[in-house]
Amino acid sequence: MNTLTQRLVAALPLALVAACGSSPSNTASDSNVIVYASSARSPSSIASCLEDRLSRAYESHSGNATELAIGSRSNASYFVTLTPNGYGSVIRVTHGASSSNDPPEEEMRFDVARCTT
Repeated sequence: MNTLTQRLVAALPLALVAACGSSPSNTASDSNVIVYASSARSPSSIASCLEDRLSRAYESHSGNATELAIGSRSNASYFVTLTPNGYGSVIRVTHGASSSNDPPEEEMRFDVARCTT
């Protein structure tokens, strides 16, 4: 690996943690976003990892995006959208309409961070 690549790979976890703490914008449609980040991993790799870590993760596909509903199948606590880009994936996690925090938000953020690095 060349030096630039090594630096980018080393900086990825820090960038991901910073992204987990903020939403991409302040518009009303993005008010439920809890994680917005990018990863060098493919959507299928991230989805597989999250499905292994979270007991109630339901996968579906919409166009080229992979979507996961986390929690109850009929009233999900979180929605994870994994969209491929030229470098891997864009990850967007939103809190569902459910008032449930199953799993707790902290655990959800941790699992997303572990599966995207």
